[in-house]
Amino acid sequence: MIIMSREIVLIGRSNVGKSTLFWELTGTKVRVGKRPGITKYPFKAKVGDIFYVDMPGYGFMLKASQADQEKTKDLIVQYFEQNAEEIIMAIQVIDAASFLDIADRWEGRGEVPFEIELWEFLVDMGLDVVLAANKMDRIAKVDVDGALDLICERLGMMPPWTQWTDKIAPMSAKRGQIQPLRSIIGKKLSGKKAGSDN
Repeated sequence: MIIMSREIVLIGRSNVGKSTLFWELTGTKVRVGKRPGITKYPFKAKVGDIFYVDMPGYGFMLKASQADQEKTKDLIVQYFEQNAEEIIMAIQVIDAASFLDIADRWEGRGEVPFEIELWEFLVDMGLDVVLAANKMDRIAKVDVDGALDLICERLGMMPPWTQWTDKIAPMSAKRGQIQPLRSIIGKKLSGKKAGSDN
């Protein structure tokens, strides 16, 4: 019998804090730099019997040609398609503080924002997708629920966001405040283990 590896994959636009979050979850440092697009290939670290995978960032990359950006996008799509059976969870990391501005800008040009396109792609694949709403410390406390409700709506989930606490984790990786995500991962893993015995 072939034992398949089980993977939790982190994916997101360049510079949303993916590699910082990866370090928080695994204790393994990914080479990060001041400019976006440093992570070029999937980077894996094993924690227990789970592989955490840090995918390259997508979207605008300084000094990267359009062709290179497309190549990165293709690599990401292929990775998910080829490894779908092993991926027990896809964590899409967003910069919650700039998500709505970026989405408005793209939609103003009549285009679907990368983040929304990716979310829909992962959901359509039937993957277990969780949104890590990072950089929450940059949003004023009074605006937090309103911002999360709007993000939720953009991703096709009915607000209020508080009914999606199994899918949305408000956090700040830089400050080490990732408990909502740890909690989701913990619940999913214990559920998967219980389910895999049947």
